[in-house]
Amino acid sequence: MNLIGKMLNNRYEILEKIGNGGMATVYKAKCHVLNRYVAIKILRDEFTTDSEFIKKFNTEAQSAASLTHPNIVSIYDVGNEDNLYYIVMELIQGKTLKDIIMEDGVLSWKWSVNIAIQIASALETAHRNNIIHRDIKPHNIIITEDGMAKVTDFGIAKAVSNSTITAFGTTIGSVHYFSPEHARGGYTDAKSDIYSLGIVMYEMLTGKVPFDADTPVSVALKQVQEEPVEPIKYNENIPIGVNRIILKAMQKDPNTRYQNATEMLQDLSMALKKPNEDFVVLARKNANSPTQKVPTIYEIEMEKNNDRNAPKLGEDDEENEGGFKQFLEDHPAVKVILAIVVCILIFIAVTFGTLALFNGSRPEQNVLPNVAGYNNAERLSKEDAIALLEEAGFKNYEVKEEYNDEIPEGYVVSQKPEYKENFNINVDEKVELVISKGQKLVTLPKKMVGEEYTKVTKQLDELEVTYEKVDETSEEVEAGIILSVEPAEGEEITAATAVKIKVSSGSAYADVTMKNLVGMSEAEATAWLNEQKVVPEIVYEENAGKSDGVVTDQSVSSGKVIKEASTVTITVNKQPRKSTVTVNVNLTSLTGYTPKTVSTNTVDSNGNTVVSTETVKPEKVKLTIKVGDDTIYDQEQLPTETNITQTFSTTGVKEVKVLVDGVTKKTETVDFSKGDATVTAQ
Repeated sequence: MNLIGKMLNNRYEILEKIGNGGMATVYKAKCHVLNRYVAIKILRDEFTTDSEFIKKFNTEAQSAASLTHPNIVSIYDVGNEDNLYYIVMELIQGKTLKDIIMEDGVLSWKWSVNIAIQIASALETAHRNNIIHRDIKPHNIIITEDGMAKVTDFGIAKAVSNSTITAFGTTIGSVHYFSPEHARGGYTDAKSDIYSLGIVMYEMLTGKVPFDADTPVSVALKQVQEEPVEPIKYNENIPIGVNRIILKAMQKDPNTRYQNATEMLQDLSMALKKPNEDFVVLARKNANSPTQKVPTIYEIEMEKNNDRNAPKLGEDDEENEGGFKQFLEDHPAVKVILAIVVCILIFIAVTFGTLALFNGSRPEQNVLPNVAGYNNAERLSKEDAIALLEEAGFKNYEVKEEYNDEIPEGYVVSQKPEYKENFNINVDEKVELVISKGQKLVTLPKKMVGEEYTKVTKQLDELEVTYEKVDETSEEVEAGIILSVEPAEGEEITAATAVKIKVSSGSAYADVTMKNLVGMSEAEATAWLNEQKVVPEIVYEENAGKSDGVVTDQSVSSGKVIKEASTVTITVNKQPRKSTVTVNVNLTSLTGYTPKTVSTNTVDSNGNTVVSTETVKPEKVKLTIKVGDDTIYDQEQLPTETNITQTFSTTGVKEVKVLVDGVTKKTETVDFSKGDATVTAQ
């Protein structure tokens, strides 16, 4: 059946399916009255046809709805519509403890104890309200995103088990977590929940359940008959105190277990302070006692019926059978009269006995007032509670105080015996009142930042403060030193406030041991540095005595330990590159020479004038060509019509000069590292 989009009770809009269980399907829904998101468990069809089950289910769900505790999933509403029976619950963002165990395997002992404390605290409240869970297991424990444990399905298992278990092995929940008395169909009470909590702790700390087999019947037999392997044998990191707490919670005999959740809470709190001390009292076992078969409830009832139906003849009956019996048979009237007389005597005895009982002196009785706010009634202050008790005749009372984060200072936390409507008790019975001291305030140590984490946590343990460790890498602070705390050091907080401690986990970079790079080629050295995740920085330097392109020096000496991402400078020998310069000199152009002719007139023998032309010879000059400090050409008496080309190989950056008769006619700077060059002077 597709229920997405359906509106229940004209109030709850079903949005999406978020889970399946053996008893119900879980949906996320929105309450349009209070404008909040909720979880709705809708019973499977196979449970809705049993009217007796529905009646018990509603009774138990409504009873569980009265529970208010930070570690219990709140029940907001119970109802039915169109043959859909549902429970409206608090919507929790998180994972089940079972999912966390499957993902992480073995949990840390301290976190496991903190979770167990929260579960035991929830059980303590439920048991005080006469509600037994009967199905404590990791699947029914949700761990929120901020690490809080929430127990769900309180009281529901009772309705299911009373109405739907028809044969051995047909159970809701898992037999892996059942107490021995539950597994054999016996009476279950608060101590059964404590046994199941012991198994949950066992699984958190070992990653496995103590008893496992191929069938539920085999597991149940192991629960009844076998002793568990101590969890410390699977996980040597479990402290002695925690190991013994688990063993005590899992005692086969309910009388040797913790008798209530409060006792277990006391030992769990002690385990956080003194984990390796042997403070848990375990019942001694007689190694010589014989193995006994534990009968089921069915077998006990059968034996009782057999005893009732079996004929019983005593020795006196056999001896007198022939006398008095024969007399009655011979005188039937006497037999009738005797029967009437016996009945009259019995009636008189019962009547006078009853009158004596009611008319005798008996203690005065009255209804114990509800001073602790049961059934959503008003919770009274200490003064008002005592006045109401005395007014009702209860003067034998004892007042205790304890810190409480939810109930205001001076108001009643709980009363014992607990209030029950229209239920009379003797007025001289002792009444215990627990009064809230309010929130416990503690002052954090003034110096935490910069201190060792283990040193500070010892101080916090003594203050009974919870804390959370957050690892963070640091290049300046060594591992194990506290970087910051929240709330701030020296601040006053409630004991319930979790302190967030950031602790240095050391550098994020691995160590690198430097090797000798001198003599390697530039490519080899940089490749090794890159492989070690070290940043190379290259400096070039000319060294005529070393080969070109090899490393001649390094900034970090061989054998020194540095971190990844560090910078290492290597010096590489780089011989300068020789290039050729070609110098072209056009003297004609430089000197401005132009050819000249001279005409001469002469008269020949015949008297005729003859004109003769003669070219004047060019002037001669001195030409000098220099490259840097080197003179590559120097010649005197060169005709001005001469063109000169000279070549020269050199390195670096140098100035090329062309001089005519000592006068510079051309100057050009050439970078020979860039290759060959040509300089033209004209």
